[in-house]
Amino acid sequence: MIKNYFKVAWRNLLRNRTSSIINVGGLAIGMSVALLIGLWIWDELSFNKTFDNYDHIGKVMQHQTSNGKVNTFNAMPFPIGEELRTQYGGNFKYLIMCSWMGDHIISAGEKNLSGRGMYMQSEAPHMLSLRMMEGNRDGLKDPHSVLLAGSTSKALFGDTDPVNKTLRIDNKLDVKVTGVYKDLPSNSEFGDLGFIAPWDLYITSEKWILLDHDRWDNSSFQVLAQIADHTDFNTVNRNIADAKFKRDRPEDKQYKTKVFVHPMSDWHLRSQWENGVLSGGAIEYVKLFSIVGAFVLLLACINFMNLSTARSEKRAREVGVRKAVGSLRQDLVTQFYVESLLVVVFSFALSLLLAELFLPAFNQMADKAMVVPWKNYFFWICCMGFCFFTTILAGSYPALYLSSFQPVKVLKGSFRTGRYSSVPRKVLVVLQFTISIALIIGTIVVYNQIRYTRNRPIGYDRSGLMMIRMKSPDFYGKFGVLKTELENSGAVTQFAESSGPVTDVFSNGDGYSWEGKDPNLNGEFANEWVTHDFGKTVGWRMMAGRDFSPEYKTDSTAVIINEAAAKFMNVKNPIGKYIRWTGNNQTFTYTIIGVSKDMIMESPYDPVRPLIYFMDYNNVNWIDLKLNPNKSAQESISKIEAVFKKIIPAAPFDYEFADAEFAAKFASETRIGKLSAVFAILAIFISCLGLFGLASFVAEQRTKEIGVRKVLGASVFSLWKLLSKDFVALVLISMAIVTPVSYYFMHRWLQNYQYRTEISGWVFAWAGISAILITLITVSYQSIKAALLNPTKSLKAE
Repeated sequence: MIKNYFKVAWRNLLRNRTSSIINVGGLAIGMSVALLIGLWIWDELSFNKTFDNYDHIGKVMQHQTSNGKVNTFNAMPFPIGEELRTQYGGNFKYLIMCSWMGDHIISAGEKNLSGRGMYMQSEAPHMLSLRMMEGNRDGLKDPHSVLLAGSTSKALFGDTDPVNKTLRIDNKLDVKVTGVYKDLPSNSEFGDLGFIAPWDLYITSEKWILLDHDRWDNSSFQVLAQIADHTDFNTVNRNIADAKFKRDRPEDKQYKTKVFVHPMSDWHLRSQWENGVLSGGAIEYVKLFSIVGAFVLLLACINFMNLSTARSEKRAREVGVRKAVGSLRQDLVTQFYVESLLVVVFSFALSLLLAELFLPAFNQMADKAMVVPWKNYFFWICCMGFCFFTTILAGSYPALYLSSFQPVKVLKGSFRTGRYSSVPRKVLVVLQFTISIALIIGTIVVYNQIRYTRNRPIGYDRSGLMMIRMKSPDFYGKFGVLKTELENSGAVTQFAESSGPVTDVFSNGDGYSWEGKDPNLNGEFANEWVTHDFGKTVGWRMMAGRDFSPEYKTDSTAVIINEAAAKFMNVKNPIGKYIRWTGNNQTFTYTIIGVSKDMIMESPYDPVRPLIYFMDYNNVNWIDLKLNPNKSAQESISKIEAVFKKIIPAAPFDYEFADAEFAAKFASETRIGKLSAVFAILAIFISCLGLFGLASFVAEQRTKEIGVRKVLGASVFSLWKLLSKDFVALVLISMAIVTPVSYYFMHRWLQNYQYRTEISGWVFAWAGISAILITLITVSYQSIKAALLNPTKSLKAE
């Protein structure tokens, strides 16, 4: 019996080749999109799950209330680690003090590499469950040791055993390799961690840490934790909430600091905080693309439903005969489900091929390193469930509808589909285009938001602006010689140094006061230390006052503030006014000499923070260069590299361009926009496949009507209009439905950005016009073909 079901299903597929190709092709595209999105979602949901203790690992963070708003920070003061270990130790299995992951110079013999690394306490390899290739997890107990990632070890030592070999970090710290661990997956917080060095080595080599080791008001470190097996995060967070507040200075009690552990399971998916409450993160995109994947698959299933039921008259006699000879309705339902299953199986096989073919391009677009897990049994279980679900989704309506025909009416020739029989198909077409147009509108809004923010005035000139981080002591004390050599090379026009890159702010502090300050206002500012000519190098604009200048010896106690700082201070004319900073039982007074236009150094979607620029040659870590616009970038970079190799030969020449770093701030939204655009195009394509099949069927069904109209004098244009207007009407109905729905959801999405565009009416108009044009192009071929048919052929007797 089962064999017979498949035999009949196969014959029906061959008999209706056009609709079969459309069904298989459309469903294959929909399933391949669903597969790719499924792999992406799996990659996102499995972020950080490579760690054995994933469910118990977290990051110690703090909430602070300032000026009526709760701010959340992942930076912690140095003493917090020991405080939690001694006073709250029963809540934790591991507490790990560590530095921030950063770029470092790693040298072995003549090889100098740039790599990402961290300094961590010795229990870190156990907490992170590192898979050791050489050595063991206790390697960090030696304060002059280092653990290397497999890729770093290979780059430095090739295939030789690196254990017990010596290398140097940042041209100042000699360490011995005590172990090699397998590279951590790319979908991990530590995916690019090239080495781990001991925390004790870090704190003894950095003088500023030794000076601040007992300060509770300087949050500059990370603390990772693994909670005890017998407890949970909510319990631990209740227990440690006041750990820092109890130690804060009296003047810092106003911040009402609360310490908590943020679970690793939320680091990636739920990483955004608003007023002390988790407000979202990557989980929003997971939800979004889950819906998109389901919708694209639904579009393909709708094609199958529509084309199956559209040819109901041709299947009616078959149903009637089968029922007349004794077939039960459940037998017919099974038959139609088998036909659906056959289409799904062929489509799934093709979708696997398409997914494998387009996965590299999808990875590049999504910034992933995913592979199809061919050997994973769970993947195949999911695939079988996926096929079963698609079979039920696509086959239910045709099976139930076609099996309901009454044999008496069918065999007597009195069977008619009825004037309302096409309503369900029209509803499904409306649903198809509602989804497709919604994706078009969403894509346009995403790109408008990106463009709107890109066009936001950034307050400086990023063209030709190069940034070089000082990764080792070799860079320091060479300001004069570097400046002279670079200017003499003709490759640069301006040279300066700063404490951070132009595209980010690394420091902020409070304790500032000024004349007229509201006593209830917390004087908190972002801080940047720069050298002379910083303003000329970055091309900032002075709104009032003057720039730093070597002509004024008093500039060592002068500051420049940005517009946001001037507004925050609420001082009408800040030039010449004093601003004071009190900390470490000392008070420093600075004179405001200028107000610069706001520079967008952090997120381009957020308001610019109040910022103070100090002039200080001893607190800088970045070199800022302005390339000569009259020379090619390649020529200038070659000359700059030669200068650095000559003056700082032990450091690799690594640089960043401000425009590239600024563009990277849009990476997430740009990826979402590109993926949305691709999915929107595929959704339209799948919908058009269905329209093409339906248009073909309608034209075939109305062949004699068209012949009569032609004989009576109807023109090709009037016939084209006759056959096309119904489809255009369906698209217009889709527009009426999708416009308010899309506006509501896209308006909500834009609320995530403080600096955002508005949704204008032309977005909906453009999407609607595009959908109508695409519809007309799709159905016109069949309409015109039918209109041009010779009426003598269409009207001759059968």
